[in-house]
Amino acid sequence: MEATVFNPIQLHLLQMFARMNSEQELKEVQQVLSDYYQKKVESRANELWDKLGLDQQKLDEMANIHERLPYR
Repeated sequence: MEATVFNPIQLHLLQMFARMNSEQELKEVQQVLSDYYQKKVESRANELWDKLGLDQQKLDEMANIHERLPYR
């Protein structure tokens, strides 16, 4: 059987999770991680919004585009 090699982040998380004693702690950590990644996604979306020069009018225009791919 081949040994699994963990990166430093995985090792840190495993050590931290080993100290958890309740379902509530698990839920709290899940919420923290979820919030963290939600902020990263929101930040990236805002960067793209600015880079592409989007505004509500452009979004409305894109929402009304009805392009269909040809059937094969």
